[in-house]
Amino acid sequence: MEAAVSSVVRRVEELGDLAQAHIQQLSEAAGEDDHFLIRASAALEKLKLLCGEEKEGSNASSLLELYTQAILDMTYFEENKLVDDDFPEDSSSQKVKELISFLSEPEILVKENNIHPKHCDLLGDELLECLSWRRGALLYMYCHSLTKRREWLLRKSNLLKKYLVDGINYLLQMLNYRCPLQLNEGVSFQDLDTAKLLSAGIFSDIHLLAMMYSGEMCYWGLKHCADQQPDNHEVDTGISEASCTAHKEPLDFREVGEKILKKYVSVCEGPLKEQEWNTTNAKQILNFFQHRCN
Repeated sequence: MEAAVSSVVRRVEELGDLAQAHIQQLSEAAGEDDHFLIRASAALEKLKLLCGEEKEGSNASSLLELYTQAILDMTYFEENKLVDDDFPEDSSSQKVKELISFLSEPEILVKENNIHPKHCDLLGDELLECLSWRRGALLYMYCHSLTKRREWLLRKSNLLKKYLVDGINYLLQMLNYRCPLQLNEGVSFQDLDTAKLLSAGIFSDIHLLAMMYSGEMCYWGLKHCADQQPDNHEVDTGISEASCTAHKEPLDFREVGEKILKKYVSVCEGPLKEQEWNTTNAKQILNFFQHRCN
């Protein structure tokens, strides 16, 4: 165990140095100070100091958390730039792949070193959820821009399908890290609506967004990719390989999308009715699924 922890400390230090160099390049290219890059750089400087003190290795968890927080801030800066530039066609694919790789590194590091039977014991549910959410949301935004490019879709809808499958799986992974709360007589709640949300596995607004995003991506998959030849799905984008998550089972866009959007509508019109979450788009997509089924 000590050897594995020491290995993680060394690897985190190496990755931190690489990330710090990357942040320096981003800062120079931006030509101005950015809050997220400054915060990421400060976290990596603290990481460097702690790694020097922890060579024998007792607190890999705090080191990994610092590195992960820095990566989340650094990639957030880059994601915002991609969105502001509307995902330039000539460079976005490689940049998205690079960001997915950065956001996958913490999980890969823990898994490769087998420190804990469950790597959530080291990273924590919230960080794992955040890493999966950020990868899924990035692919959602990228796919959203691609669905507007008619000529690109005619030539490369097979790539869109791969991006959609990866993005949906990241979002479903995010939704499944924490188990729904089991309601019983031994647990009391002053707010019944809150209890219903927790029992449905809805722990935050981000969980609701993940449901809507994954449902919408299923819609894009069925709308733009349903007529592909079967072997087109085997094209390699390089994105999923950057993750420790393997997607081996075929994904049924209609089945997955219908299931998750029905739950989304039920929650929004039930426990969250007073918060006026919009369900119009979700209902339109469900209607589309129903017509495709018929």
